[in-house]
Amino acid sequence: MAMIKASNIFKSFGNKAVLKGLNLEVNAGETVVILGRSGVGKSVLLKLIIGLDKPDSGTIDVNGICLSALSGAKLYRALGRMGMLFQGSALFDSLSVAENTSFYLDQHGDVETGKAMKKEDVERRVAEALAMVGLEGTQKMAPSSLSGGMRKRAALARLICYRPTILLYDEPTTGLDPITAGQIDQLIIKTQTELQATSLVVTHDMKSALTVGDRLALHHEGQIVLIAKKEEFVKSDHPMVRSFLENAKVTL
Repeated sequence: MAMIKASNIFKSFGNKAVLKGLNLEVNAGETVVILGRSGVGKSVLLKLIIGLDKPDSGTIDVNGICLSALSGAKLYRALGRMGMLFQGSALFDSLSVAENTSFYLDQHGDVETGKAMKKEDVERRVAEALAMVGLEGTQKMAPSSLSGGMRKRAALARLICYRPTILLYDEPTTGLDPITAGQIDQLIIKTQTELQATSLVVTHDMKSALTVGDRLALHHEGQIVLIAKKEEFVKSDHPMVRSFLENAKVTL
């Protein structure tokens, strides 16, 4: 069953057409990785899926609900089980690591019941989430004191804390050294397993894609030109795929 379905999506900014009839389906429980050059509109698609923007035309369905037809409170309720790891982590510098991690729960309560949570239950959730990403004991630290890799992990803990079932990742390993990038990849896999989630990852990091992805998709000139299991993807004769892999210096 398709958990995320984007159908014939068009999106332009001024005179620049970014998405040109894009189609994509992500099945429940899988991780799909969207590959492509920087600046081709991969992140735009994530923002459309999570409701931060709307397509000019076409539809986006998540868990059988057409998000592109919703607004206001109805859209918010439909997005309740979805979370996104932004490229820059998007931590609030004025809040501690613990306050960043608990932000959703503090604002909205338990995602399943919609009710406010007791302080001790929130603190337990925060501690569990931080432990899962290897940031035990950092609750009182400021985001500015964290390294780039630690900021990514703190942002991931914020997702884990409220337990979404659909996860979107925008360039999760960009700007990280190879060792730290590998750690983030393993955390993405761990989070997928722990939450039994459906994940969509945007990246141009081929090594990361092969590590975390079940299926790989190539975004080229506003469309998905190929989506396939990663073993089939790397063997594809599609000229755009061959060109991308050669530029990414993938050894097959």
